[in-house]
Amino acid sequence: MEIDDPAVKAEVEAAFARYEAALVGNDVATLEALFRDDPRTIRYGAGENLYGMEAIRAFRRARSPEGLSRTLGETVITTYGRDFATAMTLFRRASAPGRIGRQSQTWLRCPDGWKVVAAHVSVIDA
Repeated sequence: MEIDDPAVKAEVEAAFARYEAALVGNDVATLEALFRDDPRTIRYGAGENLYGMEAIRAFRRARSPEGLSRTLGETVITTYGRDFATAMTLFRRASAPGRIGRQSQTWLRCPDGWKVVAAHVSVIDA
């Protein structure tokens, strides 16, 4: 298995960048499209545990579009073979001084492109 094949890594980096743009822009349709539509897809958020795409959709559609801007740092994307990757990043929001967010995503290559199959977001003191 090749780790960090440059072509595969570029694909996941592009998907990750698309996700980030959709997140801070509250582009719910794109956010939904980037998660695998499956009852086994999981998203643990800062204040919620979401099991399955229906729960993730409901959360995204009800979330306020205010205060989503953030700055990323120390992002690490690693690919394993051609079809599996992880993306880890730290984030900061001006609205939360002294706090640092942590985001992890597990990405899977699907017939219709790269999809998040598991995600975790948490916030701690900086």
